[in-house]
Amino acid sequence: MLTLKLPDRSFIERLLINVATEEILPRFCTTGYEIKQDGSLLTEADLATDQRIYQVLKEKWPDIAFLSEEMPLAEQEEKVATAEQLWCLDPVDGTSNFAAGIPLFATSLALFNQGEVVMAFTYDPLRKEMFSAEKDQGAWLNGKRLCCQPSGFKLEDAIAIVDLKRLPPPLAQRILLHPPYKSQRNLGSCVLEWAWMAANRGHLYLHGGMKLWDLAAGTLLLSEAGGYASTLDGEVVFKTSMQPRSVVISPDQELFKQWYHYLTQH
Repeated sequence: MLTLKLPDRSFIERLLINVATEEILPRFCTTGYEIKQDGSLLTEADLATDQRIYQVLKEKWPDIAFLSEEMPLAEQEEKVATAEQLWCLDPVDGTSNFAAGIPLFATSLALFNQGEVVMAFTYDPLRKEMFSAEKDQGAWLNGKRLCCQPSGFKLEDAIAIVDLKRLPPPLAQRILLHPPYKSQRNLGSCVLEWAWMAANRGHLYLHGGMKLWDLAAGTLLLSEAGGYASTLDGEVVFKTSMQPRSVVISPDQELFKQWYHYLTQH
């Protein structure tokens, strides 16, 4: 078992900012895309960002394994199953937005140590917002401490961020026909949605099936900010697994209880 000395947080923040400035932003609204086997989009920005970050991390921390959304599935599964320490990268989350000129996308990086997320970073290059967290130390937005607060909103007055298409059809239909909240949004970037919840932007969240790189950084950001999350089955969201995980969130404990009760009542 290896003892992990956490990397310098400011170094990782500068790395993500520099790579986004040099590889992502110049390609926004200018680059084409291809469709991957799973139906998701891939752009030059994804590949260039992935390669730049990988090269720096591998050179500086050669003993820490590296997992990326852009790897073949067999390689991803092998890394998750065997690595004690692991970087987990989503180079451009919200690629469909990016390719369509919609300004909602971000880079997300998490560090795992023996099955736990110990560092997390989500960088929104258009808004120049760096969300970061360290286990048991806190979460920050551009250096300012994040702290989830009770909203004072009732469930029927809340604004929810909901991805309907990955939900079980009966639940999706019930939400469409009888929404318990006032209004609904969908940003199209899971990592931004986690970060915004940690920053008290919105009251409720629901997603039917996130991949590991969609949720890894966000779980630490939210927990260190004091927010609440679980799967629809009531489990802890983070798990070192390639299987998709459902996600229920609220920054507000009372709203979370009401939201989860609505979602799981039969």
